[in-house]
Amino acid sequence: EYMGTSLFRAMLLSRAQAQADTSPGDKKDKKKRLRRKKKPKLDDFIKSRDYTGAITLLEFHRKHSDDVDKDVLMWLAFSYFHNGDARSALKVYEELMALPGSPADVLWTNVAVCRFYMGQYKEAEEAALKGSPSGLQNRLLFHLALKFGNEQQLLSFHRRLQDCVEDQMCLASVHYMRQHYNEAIEVFQHLLAENPEFLALHVYQALALFRLDYFDSSLDSLALYLNEHPDSAVALNLKACNNFRLYDGRAAEAELKRLDDVATASFKFGQDLVRHNQVVFRNGENALAVLPSLVDVLPEARLNLVIYYLHQDEVKRAFELMSV
Repeated sequence: EYMGTSLFRAMLLSRAQAQADTSPGDKKDKKKRLRRKKKPKLDDFIKSRDYTGAITLLEFHRKHSDDVDKDVLMWLAFSYFHNGDARSALKVYEELMALPGSPADVLWTNVAVCRFYMGQYKEAEEAALKGSPSGLQNRLLFHLALKFGNEQQLLSFHRRLQDCVEDQMCLASVHYMRQHYNEAIEVFQHLLAENPEFLALHVYQALALFRLDYFDSSLDSLALYLNEHPDSAVALNLKACNNFRLYDGRAAEAELKRLDDVATASFKFGQDLVRHNQVVFRNGENALAVLPSLVDVLPEARLNLVIYYLHQDEVKRAFELMSV
């Protein structure tokens, strides 16, 4: 959770440099200033959620810098993680931990988060316990307790949650994964009442409404987010799922095709989800080409592959998949 607001000096043009430009009457200098203004800035990439652009900029800086800049590495790991590449983020964090003077207590928690997203839950717990106590550490251990089915630890970490946005979102997430959708919606509505500018909460609320079969209400909630962020792969995919349940697969696929028109660097995160749902919308078409590689990525992929095998009268393969 490296959320620093200042960026490293080498990446951005300082105001002092801008003021030091020569006379505005000089055409050559004016062209240079215009070129400088057009140089990509890290904070622009981060604000626009263009993590691929951020990674490209940071990797370029790392490659052409004589010294190792810890700020560059921290932002690089942050960008990889938010681009859906936890494995690359983990490698950068491990590189940081090998540097003298790095905040190992903080980095261990970040390593744990990466391992959690990679499905390495035991390793994630071991790494998290090496980190210093923090809100992030408690939230991660809370989720791990859910994964391990440890009710006693789940209650213990639950009691440590605070009345802050991050902890309440964590609580809502656990409610959702335990299929307590109404409880999750209550948390989202409470947070929206206090933070109406947090538009992504409408997407999470739409997910819970979808699970309760309130498809029209789910679409209404999604619209509030898509009006501001029409390129969101997750939101467009959920809208397609609602259309599938309300209408048919053709209507759902028409919505997914919009992703090709508005896809940005943020699209990578939802690609696996979209590929999975295209199989569902097409009534199992290309199931064997898509679903096996997603079994350990999306919980629904395993179930839908089992359903495909049953439709093909391959009962043994379906049984073996469910027995894993």
